[in-house]
Amino acid sequence: METFLEILKYILPSFITFGATYFVMNKFLDTEHRKQLVVLRQENQKITTPLRLQAYERLVLFLERISMDKLVLRVNKPGMSAKLLKADLLRTIQEEYDHNLTQQLYTSTTSWEIVKKAKDESLKIINVAASQTDPNAKGIDLGQKIFEIMMKLDKSPPQLAILIIKKEIRQLF
Repeated sequence: METFLEILKYILPSFITFGATYFVMNKFLDTEHRKQLVVLRQENQKITTPLRLQAYERLVLFLERISMDKLVLRVNKPGMSAKLLKADLLRTIQEEYDHNLTQQLYTSTTSWEIVKKAKDESLKIINVAASQTDPNAKGIDLGQKIFEIMMKLDKSPPQLAILIIKKEIRQLF
């Protein structure tokens, strides 16, 4: 029994020293790990912030390009039929959208959903205007009908989306 107590006198302080050292080292390593994560996040932000801003810029540009006033004037050509204008407008919006699909990686889900909704609403406006236009009408007639529908709205879907995106960007910075 005395031998056991004698061994315990030497081993017990060693265990206590080991335990204290273990906890201190663990705390130190945890703190260092957190510092490295902070540095890594700061370095990543130097890279991702410009990419995110560029993505938001591209989305705003997309929304500007699908604004009906600009889109109809850009796509409509003299002598174009309403049916052809409708097809070209729908195709142009879809191509613009497809071209900017990857921007969703750098923007919030909310922003991307708003952009999709603006695109869908723009397509809907074109389809509604086309359904209210004579099938044999000229492209200019369809353009006028689109503008009539747009005049009834307070803001166009792309304009609303741009306002929301601008608000989100201000919150980021």
